[in-house]
Amino acid sequence: MKGFDKKFRDFPDYILGITKEIWEDRGIATLNHYYGEDMYLRMPMGAYRGNQGVIAKTMGTLVEFPDRQLLGEDVIWSGDPEAGMLSSHRLYCTGTHLGESQFGPATGKSVHFRAIADCYAINNSITDEWLVRDYGGIAKQLGWTAEEAAAKIIKDEGGLDKCEPPLTPVNDLEGPYKGRGNDNEWGARYADILNRIMAADLAVIPAEYDRAIHAEYPGQISARGWSEVDRFWIGLRSSFPSAQFRIDHQIGREDTMMPPRAALRWSLHGRHDGWGSFGRPTGAEVYIMGMCHAEFGALVSDEVRLRREFALYDEVAIWKQILMQTG
Repeated sequence: MKGFDKKFRDFPDYILGITKEIWEDRGIATLNHYYGEDMYLRMPMGAYRGNQGVIAKTMGTLVEFPDRQLLGEDVIWSGDPEAGMLSSHRLYCTGTHLGESQFGPATGKSVHFRAIADCYAINNSITDEWLVRDYGGIAKQLGWTAEEAAAKIIKDEGGLDKCEPPLTPVNDLEGPYKGRGNDNEWGARYADILNRIMAADLAVIPAEYDRAIHAEYPGQISARGWSEVDRFWIGLRSSFPSAQFRIDHQIGREDTMMPPRAALRWSLHGRHDGWGSFGRPTGAEVYIMGMCHAEFGALVSDEVRLRREFALYDEVAIWKQILMQTG
């Protein structure tokens, strides 16, 4: 771990450790140390530059959920300390809605949701980040639909003419990380699966997924078996049938005591011109930043299958784009 604090045993320990230190141990000021002053952050709701904005957003989230816990489920990474490392960190988050927020007055309700953060770190500092939270899942637990939450955010930000635009290729920011991941076979295998699904080759699901697949999807959806996985992916793709799908970052890893894993960051960009998970077609131009983790294994000898899948995109940010263009 050349260039990193010696208290961290390896890169996953660094990512898990600073996350706990910042959020749960209230070391928010350490963002001045662990996050570069000129760092870049991209979320489906927008692109931001500078660690002071990240500090402000962190404090705002802690007002909403002051007892928030971030449980690190996995860190799938690539690179080396000399050139820098990219971590794809999957978190299971819990908290109680005790402060007024974009979802309205405090409700006292307990929530749980997943997030995936891709972070580029070098010399003990994060300078580039991509982050997706399951805001649709949070909205659902607090009594809103994702569409209703998006409408409220637009209103609270001053209406259609003044609200903050979600992330698109037009307002994206180019940061210091130029990598595309690695060429490990498990990342390549998972990328091929998603490319085939997005090309309407849904036969890949029974061919590559385990029959007892366990999947977790946006909006607090837990899926079991081929039919539920098929329903999720076709619901997304059929909403945007002419949109361009692209794998933007790809990692595969094999680690001792862990199953072969893959982490992908992808985008879907085009028109809302089909019936699917987002209702009646509107023709709105939508940009989706998605993230996925996958675990492979062979329950039957020599019959390797995708056994666990975690996919995330921000349903609220998608609806915000649709509503901003349709009123």
